Amino acid sequence: MQRPAPLKHTDLQGYRAHIAPWLHAATGDHFTTVALMREPLGWLRSWYRFRLRDDIDDPDHAMTGVSFSNFARSYADPQGKDFRVIGRQSDFLTHGADQIDRIFRYEEIEDFTHFLEDRLDCAISLPRVNVPPAVDVSLDDQQEAALRQIMAPDIALYETLGPGKG
Repeated sequence: MQRPAPLKHTDLQGYRAHIAPWLHAATGDHFTTVALMREPLGWLRSWYRFRLRDDIDDPDHAMTGVSFSNFARSYADPQGKDFRVIGRQSDFLTHGADQIDRIFRYEEIEDFTHFLEDRLDCAISLPRVNVPPAVDVSLDDQQEAALRQIMAPDIALYETLGPGKG
């Protein structure tokens, strides 16, 4: 679903409450939920690079002059604007004990495409789009450890996927 934009990024709770009942009523079928999950620190690095890209179109963008270290510090603050805006992957992919039916590691996207090809009986080719700029996204060991602690729910979910467990 591409439009309206909120449907493109519907979390599990929203899907179960609104989209799944509609699909079931319209088709009589139950649909398998499928998602890709990025390695949590890599995901945050990607968000940072994505936000930097927006600066090209908006010179007054809030990311002007913000290092990844500062961005990560803001994300790690539960009251920080970046945490509130970006949230957690685990909050998107789970709701209480409920979880997306099949979660694949983004880094193993070929497993995801094979799954879809088998289910949909067609070949799938995913073009590379939304490529963010290459920038320094390093952290010192202390800051990375603190960030991993904040991202513990995402890291725990990601680790359950394991290589080939999607």
